[in-house]
Amino acid sequence: MDTNYLIVGGGMTADAAVKGIREHDADGRIVLVGAEPHPPYKRPPLTKGLWSGGDEATIWKGTEAKGAELVLGRRIVSLDPKAKRATDDEGDEYAFDKVLVATGGTPRRVPGAETDRVFYYRTLDDFRHLHAIAGEGKHITVIGGGFIGSELAASLTGVGAKVTMLFPEDGIAARILPAGLSSFVTDYYREKGVDVKTGESISSTDDIDADAVVLGLGIVPNVELAESAELAVDNGIVVDEYGRVDGDVFAAGDVANFPSPALGHSMRVEHEDHANTHGAVVGANMAGANQRYDHIPFFYSDMFDLGYEAVGDTDPRLATVETWQEPNRKGTIAYVDDDGRPRGFLMWNVWGKVDAARELIRAGEPVGEGALV
Repeated sequence: MDTNYLIVGGGMTADAAVKGIREHDADGRIVLVGAEPHPPYKRPPLTKGLWSGGDEATIWKGTEAKGAELVLGRRIVSLDPKAKRATDDEGDEYAFDKVLVATGGTPRRVPGAETDRVFYYRTLDDFRHLHAIAGEGKHITVIGGGFIGSELAASLTGVGAKVTMLFPEDGIAARILPAGLSSFVTDYYREKGVDVKTGESISSTDDIDADAVVLGLGIVPNVELAESAELAVDNGIVVDEYGRVDGDVFAAGDVANFPSPALGHSMRVEHEDHANTHGAVVGANMAGANQRYDHIPFFYSDMFDLGYEAVGDTDPRLATVETWQEPNRKGTIAYVDDDGRPRGFLMWNVWGKVDAARELIRAGEPVGEGALV
């Protein structure tokens, strides 16, 4: 199969890239090869809205409407950038002018039998299967206290399941939230009926007695294809500010390690905003747009009736400047360097401040309390 643009991957980044290409090339042939049997869809509803009665029909991205040819249920297993050839796991070959590697990541695993009750939660089919199991009185154990773990624990509790959370950190979202706020959230989950066990690790899923075990331990970037093609890999596929790896090879989304001019370092981001914005810019660049990616991605989470938006480096090891309208309920947190300059912001039950936070990060001036009020 000959194509102008080969998209390796079938997630939100791939969809955004297709749309970015189409803004600059209305007629070029685009072929998207995705491992899932479904066309691209929004992933956040898998831990959020679909559990509270959201309609599955709203998650589809409509990639095919842009004229892309979707080859689903297939995985590209070899890539030759010099010959501009790729082969999928059924042996079909693709000749391309330009290629985007948007292979995303694979959930981290732990030992144990991978039975129908064990979920490495990542896909729409995972949601459908778990939703069929979870319900009133069912016992679900969630391993992990980060994004997926905390959101699923809240959603599962909402459908009547008895939820146990366990993780090695001292509190929920401890890798993002300052210790005091993480402790508050942990106690809040307990008040909501979640049995939260902190400071615990498991050696095997076989040791857990539950109707279902859900693992939310983050992902490992899928770099095997890139490594076999001798592309630069370092915590993801290394790209420049245009999303280019080398020549006519590009990478974007979860799998890409990209430079952030505003933060002064390279980073890899696994959130919806980055998938959509990076995919769109890099897709446009494949079609000749020559746009620098200088966006500072934001992310968000919903935990029962608590929620936040955050942008930049939200590392609790950094010093913080906290401004509370209501302690632990509504306020903003600036994560600052040794000179008091903001590296990131977390807006806790505060909305509509992401762009203002980005400007403060870019300005690079010290901030005090009330910076985002």
